[in-house]
Amino acid sequence: MTILGPISCVTIASPNVQQMIDTYHLYLGYKLVDHGRISAALSKLWARPKLSGRHYALMLPGGEGQTFFRFVESKAPLNYQAFRHMGWNAAELMVQDTDAIAAQLEGSPFRIIGPPADLSFSDKIRAMQALGPAEESIYLTSFKEKLTEFDTPDAKHFVDRCFIVILGGPSVAVINDFYSTHFSVAKASVIPAVISVLSQAQGLLPETTHDLAALALLGQSYIEADTMPIGTLPRLGDEDELPPAIAMVSFGVKELPKSLSWITPPQVIPQAPYYGRRSAMCIGAAGELIELIETGI
Repeated sequence: MTILGPISCVTIASPNVQQMIDTYHLYLGYKLVDHGRISAALSKLWARPKLSGRHYALMLPGGEGQTFFRFVESKAPLNYQAFRHMGWNAAELMVQDTDAIAAQLEGSPFRIIGPPADLSFSDKIRAMQALGPAEESIYLTSFKEKLTEFDTPDAKHFVDRCFIVILGGPSVAVINDFYSTHFSVAKASVIPAVISVLSQAQGLLPETTHDLAALALLGQSYIEADTMPIGTLPRLGDEDELPPAIAMVSFGVKELPKSLSWITPPQVIPQAPYYGRRSAMCIGAAGELIELIETGI
């Protein structure tokens, strides 16, 4: 039985937290629900003590829900390019109208890198892709109708919560094995699909297909595992800073698995998204930072 989920928080490293707040509020309708400075306890949990005292902000779609975007002040390396590195490649948000949000983002700090289009494997799903101010990639996805094979949330807001995080790794099989072994996530079937933003970033033909799989988690959440092309770079950065763009993803978990090695001992953090629950961080199969928050249920 799967013990991982839902997605609790997507953390984005940015040199300018206020710019992130303004951009996500003005163009996506997210609302600021908490802000301040990173505590010593939290920087210890992340094994990055130099982050203590840095600015952070938490935002929610319409100010509601429990799936946060968190922006943390962190210096970005100069060599990062979206979809050229292993790790957390994108956050996929449920929206009410993909074409309408594309029009809304024209002329904004978001750069559209993939215009609205039906997915290659389902004409019932329409998505677009954009890069934000911190070079983070977001997918903005709408469903023309409910699909029985996907338990997905409804978009209560024009732009709603993140329901899928996209993880690029050496192979779908490696990612499947890691999340199955440590979190009892059912191994997902591999689907060959056109991922235009990945092919474009890697200099491949637009019609190139890539293996992907949708790993189903608790709480109407998913990890999309993408097999990255040969030659993809690791997600490198200053060890005192967070990895660039989408730095980590936090998930709820009934209890911290004993099979994992923690970067630092688990901590109890009082503020959101932890709310006084025990938390720990580990490294996944693609070098991704995974933060786990005990739910007890």
